[in-house]
Amino acid sequence: MTRAYIALGANLGNREQTIRAALAELEATPGVEVAAVSALIETEPVGYVDQPRFLNGAAAVETSLPARDLLDLLLAVERRFGRAREGVPPQGPRTLDLDLLLYGSARIEEPGLRIPHPRLHERRFVLEPLAELDPSLEVPGKGKIQTLLAELH
Repeated sequence: MTRAYIALGANLGNREQTIRAALAELEATPGVEVAAVSALIETEPVGYVDQPRFLNGAAAVETSLPARDLLDLLLAVERRFGRAREGVPPQGPRTLDLDLLLYGSARIEEPGLRIPHPRLHERRFVLEPLAELDPSLEVPGKGKIQTLLAELH
């Protein structure tokens, strides 16, 4: 089993209900156990700012799925909850956003799969929930979560 970390986010519809239902779907998947979920926090949009506020958090999962299969599962769950990527601006509004942030201590560079998530270390709304889940967590190639948080302005 590998411990993976997933960013949770939504800014359309009943955000908390959608996030909780998506976590239940993940938990119901063979080979995936939701081990912990951070508090969900209200955050301002980043990049594309003309949209509603987000509800963000993170989850730790224990999984026997390979990283690519876990990512495919996350994308399928997003689609089931109405996530559309076509015709929506990058960083635009979404019913559900599930990003694979970390997969054990792996560093993966493949088409469509980059672990650690390439912008994880720049995003307070990702780092704070991760620090809540595991204050000693280390991002491969970047350093400890607490240090990365302290470096953000």
